[in-house]
Amino acid sequence: MTDTNTAIIPQLRIVVAVVILSMGLTVATNSGILAQTNIADLTVQQGAVPRRLVGYGLVVGLDGTGDRSYGANYGAVHTVQSVVNLLRRFNIEVPSDHLRLRTAAAVLVTAEVSPYLRAGGRFEVQVAALGDAASLKGGVLWMTPLVSNPNSPPVATAQGPVVVADDPQSVGSYARRGNAGRLPEGGVMEVDPPPVVLAVEPHLVLKQPDQVTAVRIAEAVNASLGDGTASVDDPGSVALHPAAEFADNVNGFLAQVYTLPVQVHTPAVVIIDAREGTVVAGGNAIIGPAAVSHHGLSLQVGQPTDAGDPGSPGSVWLGTDATVQDVAAGLHAVGAEPREIAAVFESLKAAGALMARVVVR
Repeated sequence: MTDTNTAIIPQLRIVVAVVILSMGLTVATNSGILAQTNIADLTVQQGAVPRRLVGYGLVVGLDGTGDRSYGANYGAVHTVQSVVNLLRRFNIEVPSDHLRLRTAAAVLVTAEVSPYLRAGGRFEVQVAALGDAASLKGGVLWMTPLVSNPNSPPVATAQGPVVVADDPQSVGSYARRGNAGRLPEGGVMEVDPPPVVLAVEPHLVLKQPDQVTAVRIAEAVNASLGDGTASVDDPGSVALHPAAEFADNVNGFLAQVYTLPVQVHTPAVVIIDAREGTVVAGGNAIIGPAAVSHHGLSLQVGQPTDAGDPGSPGSVWLGTDATVQDVAAGLHAVGAEPREIAAVFESLKAAGALMARVVVR
């Protein structure tokens, strides 16, 4: 925390003193309203494993942004051969040496569907370029067979226009990539899935194993349907013991269980976007006293409210009741880069000053 270290990032010339305004504000933040949700949103039935599908296809109609291919010997040879094979199905023979494609791209097609989705059901499909295509924008996926195992027959097909990053309809993890996209309703199940046999005493598998949540689920079921109806196997499983009246109606019993509300246990976790610098804190993530010096940044946590030095650029001074939000706001205010913000939070975790799991994406 010397002047030399501070000068490494000369643009950080803003002094920020972040002070907790009142104890009441901090308590309200940490003890906010706890979320409730239905058991159906927290669990899946044991044995109801989602089906993962995969296929190899072509996206066509691209505006010069497809795979760079030069016949049968150079560039994306697999894309050229795929086009030749497709045309051959329509009794059109074109020598591969004559094809110069920039309007097509070979893609990997993936999807995950419910084990109960029957023939005719639609689902979302993701596509990702296999070659050097610059963008899939404006492309259309040629009808692609999807299999659950490379050695098994197709169980579904996918086709349709691709939604990509710079398309106004694109959302989520595709916001920064032009060579990957999705088809919101592009997949169609062609055959019925194998039947899922319900056990007489089913088990609920938690989507996110957690001991507290498992106990709360069992307590909610027992309170509504009678003591002994549910018991905790482990943090990831809750066993159900239906009464005799449900012996021939397990589905009806599960319907009652799934609609029961449960108070969600949120573990302390801090998620940081290493590209954008976005920081999200879940649960009761607490910051303890600490001092961090990283390049030209200086972070002091647990100092008196007037301890900040106005002559020290790139410094963040926080009081004893600092939160994750305070640290993030202070670092953003002094112009810290996203990777620097991530490094600071990882250092706080390593030093034991941050009692939460840190995830950097």
